[in-house]
Amino acid sequence: MASQPIRATQAARATQATRATQAARAPTGLRRRLPALIARVRKDRALYAMLALPVLFFLIFHYQPMYGVLIAFKEFKISKGILGSPWADDLGFYHFVRFFSSNAAFRLINNTFQLSFWSLVWGFPAPIILALLLHECRLPRFKKTVQTVTYLPHFISIVAIVGILTLLLAPRDGSINHMLALIGLERIYFMADTRWFRPVYVISGIWQDVGFGAIIYLAALSRANPELYEAATVDGAGRLRRIWHVSVPALAAVAIILLILRTGSILSVGFEKVFLMQNDLNIRVSDVIQTYVYRVGLRGREYSFGGAVGLFQSVVGLILLIIVNKVCSKVSGTSLW
Repeated sequence: MASQPIRATQAARATQATRATQAARAPTGLRRRLPALIARVRKDRALYAMLALPVLFFLIFHYQPMYGVLIAFKEFKISKGILGSPWADDLGFYHFVRFFSSNAAFRLINNTFQLSFWSLVWGFPAPIILALLLHECRLPRFKKTVQTVTYLPHFISIVAIVGILTLLLAPRDGSINHMLALIGLERIYFMADTRWFRPVYVISGIWQDVGFGAIIYLAALSRANPELYEAATVDGAGRLRRIWHVSVPALAAVAIILLILRTGSILSVGFEKVFLMQNDLNIRVSDVIQTYVYRVGLRGREYSFGGAVGLFQSVVGLILLIIVNKVCSKVSGTSLW
């Protein structure tokens, strides 16, 4: 009688051992999904092949150099390399403390923020308004002409753009000053006047990018359901109401995504344009983080200090991107992730 419980226990243990062996031999979740993944890759191999080059580009030119941010925490010496250079101090924050302790820190951050902020305030709605106007245009030839004229400046180089601005705004021979003189106003040296540097920068940026930016919104408007416009017309809605209740919601998601991306780069002003427009007379308002990094970090050969300032700018942009993305996700339900 005593042997029966022992046999039952041994049988139960044998059953558990068999189940454990079967579980170990059974394919895991990854093993189950792997054949389907391989089949999907084989089916769409042409698309994955097209994707390979962009991924390789970002890996080589964007992700692989990221280890170079270590120079922001070191006293970088070219002869020793990044890994061989000594740390700046015990914690590696010497160059950051040096930047924020300098008299130029607040001025640089303020100038960079001002240019980016006003470019965002005035430049972001401009392509949306242009796209709405072109979408409502019923003259195809006029619409195509306006599109061509407005997006062509985007393909002009920054050097040419600044050259055009210099000629147009020249104090003696510039067309703008000639018109001011004709109506009895004083001539203005726009490129040297600190009060006019930011307006010239923002307005020229709008002129250069408004047409190209409108293409994205026109593509979004082309996907709007025509039946919504017909229903709105039947209900007695005028053109403005159709734009507000049908066209604007059609491009809202695209606009929010682009707004998030623009906000994340609010401390990233285009270096080339600012640098070419900069001179000794307007440097008080035109000196931004990028030009300072170029002047001190590259020309002054203080690579670690320049790297620290650039890293600060990137971290602030990342934080703003995360915050704005979270806010837009809660308010509108549209976000990057």
